[in-house]
Amino acid sequence: MPTYEYRCNACSHQFEEFQSIKAAPLVKCPKCAKNKLARLISGGAAIVFKGSGFYQTDYRSESYKKGAKESKPTETTPAPAAPAAPSVTTSPTTKADTKP
Repeated sequence: MPTYEYRCNACSHQFEEFQSIKAAPLVKCPKCAKNKLARLISGGAAIVFKGSGFYQTDYRSESYKKGAKESKPTETTPAPAAPAAPSVTTSPTTKADTKP
C-alpha cells in the first residue's frame, strides 16, 4: 500500500497517509477539520537494487563464508604448452630424380 502526501489549502498543514490504491483521497484536514485537503504529487519511494545481484548466499554468516573459502580448491597454474611438431623440409628435386 502506498503512502500519499496531503496538504491543507486552509491551514497549510502537510502530512503523509498510508492508504490503499483503491481508497478515495482524503478531503478533511485532521488539524483544522476543513474540507480543503489536496493530494500532492510526489516521487514516492522507489525500490532500488544495487550491486551485482541478490542471492541467498549474500546474507550468509561470516563463519560460513570463511569455511567456504577454505574448502574452495586452489587455482593451479596451467601446464606449459607442448612443443611444436618438428617441421618437415623437402629437398628440391633434381632432374636425375624425375622419370621421363
